[in-house]
Amino acid sequence: MNCSDEDTGYEPTPQPLDIPQIFSDNIIAPVIPTDNPQTMEGVALGKQLFFDRILSADGTQSCASCHGPQSAFTDNTPTSAGIDGVFGTRNSMPLFNLAWNYGERFTWDGKELSLERQAEEPVQNPIELHSNWDDVVDRLQNHPEYPELFQRAFNTSTITKELTTKAIAQFERTLISANSKFDRYSLGQASLTAQELNGLDIFLREDKGDCFHCHGNPNNPLWTDNDFHNNGLDTTFEDLGLGAVSGDPNDNGKFRTPSLRNLAFTAPYMHDGRFATLDEVINHYSEGLQDSPTIDPLMKQLDQGGVQLTTQEKADLKAFLLSLSDPSFINNPEFQN
Repeated sequence: MNCSDEDTGYEPTPQPLDIPQIFSDNIIAPVIPTDNPQTMEGVALGKQLFFDRILSADGTQSCASCHGPQSAFTDNTPTSAGIDGVFGTRNSMPLFNLAWNYGERFTWDGKELSLERQAEEPVQNPIELHSNWDDVVDRLQNHPEYPELFQRAFNTSTITKELTTKAIAQFERTLISANSKFDRYSLGQASLTAQELNGLDIFLREDKGDCFHCHGNPNNPLWTDNDFHNNGLDTTFEDLGLGAVSGDPNDNGKFRTPSLRNLAFTAPYMHDGRFATLDEVINHYSEGLQDSPTIDPLMKQLDQGGVQLTTQEKADLKAFLLSLSDPSFINNPEFQN
């Protein structure tokens, strides 16, 4: 193929997202930017970039270093170390079902307003890949394969930061998880145990777990509202979360609700990875809530420290939550390097 900057007339092959039935039955269509449609060549390029250490300053780390497939594209440490061995302050967010984040606010604090913009930050962050985009573009441009791959994906061999992040975002939008035991139960293809069903009841009851306000219910297969809440972790905040982005003190201590999918693979939990186990998370909501000026009104049992679940109720709730994990997602060969 001609790799000049002249338009070759070649058109990349459209590759619409494979939308699961559990999504099409319950929620609206995914968000696909009109200026970055999904194509076979774009997704393939994005995948190669996602796993390529060429994006880091010293060639030792890639996006996948902190977002590994076997962990539902997160990192199983409280916070992640960049190329210089310096740890960040936040837990690496898992990556799946990103095209259904309708508010288009990404990361824990919502500062990135699209997947494309989100992909810019880790490359240039001094405690992550610690590179700069001019150097990255030069390395890609002088690479034996990448100009040809960009030509196929975007009909130009002139590589830019914008096209690089567009490709990465295309790959990330294909990371769809919708084949948990609970998904199959919802489609009439599997049964839940009595314990899992009881856990679902606890999850949905306002006088028990009262979890559904932020994490949804079986009619919301994302299992998150993708909104921002102060869930009672602290009385004061070292990390202001959304408040540092919005500048509004009423947003201090608010972080994006993570999905409850794939909890079996994504420990530790919370924005700073403070809880090593799912049991610790459940204990927090049961009896560990901390008051602060911006605590969410949905933490209705704050005055007694939480929802006060019994030991058996905690076990049942945990069983239900684990039914939302999807082993086929972390083992999908399309998502492996």
